[in-house]
Amino acid sequence: MGESTRRRQRSLLAGLLVAVVVAAGCMGGGLDQGEPQQPGPEQTGAPASPGAPTTRAEGTTSVAEFKQDFSDAVGSAASYWTAQFRASGKRFQPVRRVVPYTRDGEVSCGGQPLPRNNAVYCSAGDFIAYDVNWSVGAFRQIGDAFLFYLLGHEYAHGVQVRLGIRYNFTIQQELQADCMAGAYLGDSVRSDALTLQEGDLEEFREGLLAVGDDPDQPWFAEGSHGTAEQRTDSFFRGYEKSLGACGLS
Repeated sequence: MGESTRRRQRSLLAGLLVAVVVAAGCMGGGLDQGEPQQPGPEQTGAPASPGAPTTRAEGTTSVAEFKQDFSDAVGSAASYWTAQFRASGKRFQPVRRVVPYTRDGEVSCGGQPLPRNNAVYCSAGDFIAYDVNWSVGAFRQIGDAFLFYLLGHEYAHGVQVRLGIRYNFTIQQELQADCMAGAYLGDSVRSDALTLQEGDLEEFREGLLAVGDDPDQPWFAEGSHGTAEQRTDSFFRGYEKSLGACGLS
């Protein structure tokens, strides 16, 4: 992705999005976390702090590159979902804003302060918020493809709200968002709206490994997102089979 993405970004092919299967339950109107806090060092591929010595050979290390790739990721996700809704005869309202922060509690969602080392979609204010330092660290260690996954996942939460999708358990909401992020990226690559560089698929895998729940965490616990294996399976199911594999048809 990165520079070649910007050179070759084109209009997306329209998809089909006409119905959703909605489970009973309630999705909170405040904080809908898209990513857990930064994993511990024992987890392979965990995002590093800014200035980490491990970087991609393509040299995605500068703040300027991060800003451009982040902007590209937001724009491509908005374009994709606009096209999907238009194809089904609906109007899509993009997520209202994307908010960076650097300190605990600097940004709040529905009265709840957001912690560092996190990225979330806030349905109460219809915005995505992300810890800049954590995100830059992940960008430097994992690569720019991680940003496209991260924004794709958070944007999917905004789409779930717009479609009225609610589940009983957090993990259902989160794994569907992973699948939707995979569909957005896979469809965008197939339509030539995005171009993958060598190693980008592995970057997706590394990012998913970094944000997986501890295997001992109960799946039914509030805030569960799924193990690394579950999240990887959901993402690549969407990537390969599009939105129909995500409970959207």
